[in-house]
Amino acid sequence: WTDEHISKGMLEAHLNPDWNAATRKHVTVREIVKWISSVAPKEKYHDLLDLGCGPGIYAEEFHRVGYTVSGMDFSERSINYARNSVHEKNLPITYYYQSYLELDFEAQFDLITLIYYDFGVLSTEDRAKLLKKIYAALRPGGLLIFDVLTPQHFSDQQEHKSWEYAEKGFFCADPHLCLKSFYRYDEQNTVLDQYIIVTEQNVKHINNFEHTFTKDELSQDLDTAGFSSKTFYGNMTGDGYCDNEKEMCIIAQKEENNHGVV
Repeated sequence: WTDEHISKGMLEAHLNPDWNAATRKHVTVREIVKWISSVAPKEKYHDLLDLGCGPGIYAEEFHRVGYTVSGMDFSERSINYARNSVHEKNLPITYYYQSYLELDFEAQFDLITLIYYDFGVLSTEDRAKLLKKIYAALRPGGLLIFDVLTPQHFSDQQEHKSWEYAEKGFFCADPHLCLKSFYRYDEQNTVLDQYIIVTEQNVKHINNFEHTFTKDELSQDLDTAGFSSKTFYGNMTGDGYCDNEKEMCIIAQKEENNHGVV
C-alpha cells in the first residue's frame, strides 16, 4: 500500500464515509468506538495505540471520547493526512510512520487496537511476532482489542478466475488488463485474492492472502504470546459470539502482575 497510485485510492476509500472499504462506514466506526469505550473505559485504559490507523478516522473518534491517542501506519500518504488533520484541528494525537511489525514500546499503553481484519493478512511468523510486541507494549492489565474473519466467512465462495480491461483502475493508473483469481487453501484456513496487472510496460503480481481463524487457534496464539485472558464477541460492536459467526472480535488482557505466561 505504499505505491503512489494505490495509496491514493486507499486514502480515498478510507475517507469515504459511506464505503465499507479501507475503513468501515463512518457511522459504524462511531458505533465501534462507543462499544470499545464501554468495555475499556478511558478512566482505566487511558493511553491508546491504534495500529494500522490509516488517516486517523478511528484515532480522532477515540480522542473525541476521551482517550490519549497514538496511531501507527506504514502508509506515508495516510499518516501525512492524519498529521495534517490533527494540526488543523489542534488535536493532541501522536502518529508514527512505520510498520507495526517494528513496534518497539515497553509497557507504554493501556489499550491497543487493531481493527478491520488486519491480523489475518500477516504470515504465521509475523502474527506471532506482532502479538509479542503488542504484549510488551502494554502495561500490566492492558488490553488488546482486534477482529478477524472465521472460516465461515468464505464457506460459500468457490475458486474462480476472471479478467477485465480498464483504462484506469485501483491497482494501475494506465490502461491495463487485470487477471483476477480467487484460491482456497482450506487445510490452512486461508484464501488468496490474486491480481495480475498487465500493461504495455510491465506485468505486476499482487497477492492478497487472508487467514481465517477458529476460536481455538486464536486462543492458543494469545496464550503463547502471554495473554492471561480472552473474551470473544461476534463483531466489533459487541454482539455475542457463536460458532457459526463469519467474524470475531477478541479482547485479550495482559496479566496484572506482569510475571509472564499464566
